[in-house]
Amino acid sequence: MEALRQLIKPTNGLITIAIPEEYANKELEVIIRLVTIDDISAATSKKNYDFSDLLGKLQWKGDALKEQQQLRNEWR
Repeated sequence: MEALRQLIKPTNGLITIAIPEEYANKELEVIIRLVTIDDISAATSKKNYDFSDLLGKLQWKGDALKEQQQLRNEWR
């Protein structure tokens, strides 16, 4: 699957999409997701969650570095 992304500003209600040459004369599924640039900007500028209310809630008894290394070793 290949994604083709174009940022356009239609003026007459029509959109023209140039398809790469290697897809000429092939049956394609085309999915169009209409999202405004303002919507994208709003979604990416969401505030991060404030975890300060969780501060001091976890009482860790052990060596955090040792536990972290053990978890990483599980993936080797």
